[in-house]
Amino acid sequence: MASLKKLLSAMGAGALLSALAGCGPATLNLFTPSSGYMLQRDIAFGDDPRQKLDIYAPTAMTRPAPVLIFLYGGSWQSGDKDSYRWIGQTFASQGIVTVIADYRTYPPAHFPDFVVDAALALRKVHESIADYGGDPARVFVAGHSAGAYNAVMLASNPKYLRDAGGDLSWIAGVIGIAGPYDFLPMKDPDIIALFGGANDPNTQPINFIDGKRPPMLLAAGTADETVSPGNSKRMAAKLKANGSEAETIFYSDVGHLGIILSLAPGFRGRTNLRDDILRFVQTH
Repeated sequence: MASLKKLLSAMGAGALLSALAGCGPATLNLFTPSSGYMLQRDIAFGDDPRQKLDIYAPTAMTRPAPVLIFLYGGSWQSGDKDSYRWIGQTFASQGIVTVIADYRTYPPAHFPDFVVDAALALRKVHESIADYGGDPARVFVAGHSAGAYNAVMLASNPKYLRDAGGDLSWIAGVIGIAGPYDFLPMKDPDIIALFGGANDPNTQPINFIDGKRPPMLLAAGTADETVSPGNSKRMAAKLKANGSEAETIFYSDVGHLGIILSLAPGFRGRTNLRDDILRFVQTH
C-alpha cells in the first residue's frame, strides 16, 4: 500500500490511472494485501476450461456471511479471474465471501454462452458456498461493463437460471457497474459478430423486464464514453415501471475505467462505490 501511495504522489492519480489501463487490471494485484482471506482457486462449474471460479473467504467473519459473485468486463472477449484478486480482497476484507468467476469469451463463444456461464456459476455457488462460510440465501451478483451485462441479464431473463436448474429467488440483489443493458443498434463489428447481429432485441436485458425482478443497484460515471450512463437510467426506469426496486448512482467526472478502479486500494477516494455496494448488500 505504501508503494502505491508513493506512486500516486509522484505521478498523480490521473497519470497512474492511465498507466494502469495500459498494463491491465492484474497490475493492481501488486498493491493488494494478501492477508485477511483464504483463497480457493479453480473451482469448476462446468467442463470448459473457462468455467471456473475462485472463492475469497474472509478469515474473520460472522457465519453465515453474505456472498458477492463478481463478473469482470472485457467486451466479452477478454479477461481472467486471476487479474481481480484486488476485487476479492476489497469485499472479503469487509466480511463478504467473494467469488470471482471466469466465463467463456469470443471467440469461440457467442451470445448467450457468457450468460449461461453466469447461471452455472450461480448454481455452483448456491450449492456449495455454505462450505466456505457463505449464506446461500444472501447471494448478490455484480459485474463491470460486459460483466454487468451478464449479471443484469441473468436477473432479467429467468430462462437462464431455470435452464441451469435454479431460480430468480437465488439472487438477493444485483450490482451493475457501467453496464450496457439497452444498446441497440450495435456498431462494433466484433460485438455484432459475437451477438449474432446488430439489432436482435433478445440480446437486450431491458426487453425482458415484464414483472418484478431482484433489487438492482446500477452505478455509472458521468464521463463514461465507452458505455453511456443512459443504459442505467433506462434500465432503472423499466424496472421501477414493473414494480422492482432499482437505485441509480452516477459519479461525477468518472469514466468507464475509473469507476471500477475506485474499488482498488489507493483509488477508493475517487468514488463512494465500495461503500455504496456495502450499503446495498447490508440493506438487502
